Amino acid sequence: MPPQSRLPFEKDIAEMEDLLARLENGADPSLGVSEEVRRIRRELMNLLRKKYSDLSAWETVQVARHRDRPQTLDYVELIFEDFVELHGDRAIGDDRALRTGFARLADFRVMLIGHQKGHSLKENNECLYGCAHPEGYRKALNKMRLAAKFHLPVICLIDTPGAYPGIGAEERGQAQLIATNLLEMSRLPTPIICVVIGEGGSGGALGIGVGDRIAMLEHAYYSVISPEGCAGILWKTATEETKPLAAAALKLTARDLFQLRVIDDIIREPLGGAHREPREMANTLKAYLLRYLRELRNIPIPELLEQRYRKYRRIGVFEELTAPQPVAASSAAQA
Repeated sequence: MPPQSRLPFEKDIAEMEDLLARLENGADPSLGVSEEVRRIRRELMNLLRKKYSDLSAWETVQVARHRDRPQTLDYVELIFEDFVELHGDRAIGDDRALRTGFARLADFRVMLIGHQKGHSLKENNECLYGCAHPEGYRKALNKMRLAAKFHLPVICLIDTPGAYPGIGAEERGQAQLIATNLLEMSRLPTPIICVVIGEGGSGGALGIGVGDRIAMLEHAYYSVISPEGCAGILWKTATEETKPLAAAALKLTARDLFQLRVIDDIIREPLGGAHREPREMANTLKAYLLRYLRELRNIPIPELLEQRYRKYRRIGVFEELTAPQPVAASSAAQA
């Protein structure tokens, strides 16, 4: 892996990868793979398995933000077919941070909606690093309604730090449009599957995040606020000391959110993260989507909407224990 693509906590992994590369480059092809190369490969796999099986919350955030992590258009190339992009919101313009269009996944015709950050600096600027404007959420909702009209399931791939925070976006009704999307998706008469493939930041993620099945990739995160934003509020500064504390407190990893019943499934990533094996990750995602497309298509729409409603009513429910009242003493006092 190129040095610029390595994460801060991967120092030991990087050293072993460099050693393996030097050995492979110096090996004699006529002799095949040497025993030393095979040993280093095994050690590298064990090191990756050990490190990525126990990532901290802040390390998970770093993996979710990796520059080479597959994005919506990467999955379009890898697993979807016949993608026809649909542009514009019929009001302001075409937001490039949210991509929408008809697509085919195996035997299913679907409406695909997903965030796109871009991989190069030019793409980043065009897509605003995946931070959508109000017109992006209006576009997404219009395409969802179109999908419902033609009885097509909706697939939402979430990967955003949050909705665009500019003054213009607020003036054009950013918060109201996200709220409208939440309402309309809760009662959209067609199956919806949502997957957090990278970052799931705040209302920007929720704007396309209401569905019948909510899943996260193993090393994605989903949070009401970024660790940097949380650290800035709690400690007035986001430093290398406060950001990990904030990330841990937010309970933003897939494992945390599965235990809290905010998400339904965790989709396993290849060893070392989705950015190391994009095609393998795409095939795993495809299998997950097909499984639930087959399951959800057999549920009558009234029942589907009732299940969706109850699913969200359960999130955040907790039991509050109250101290028992001293009934006998109280009665004696009144007497």
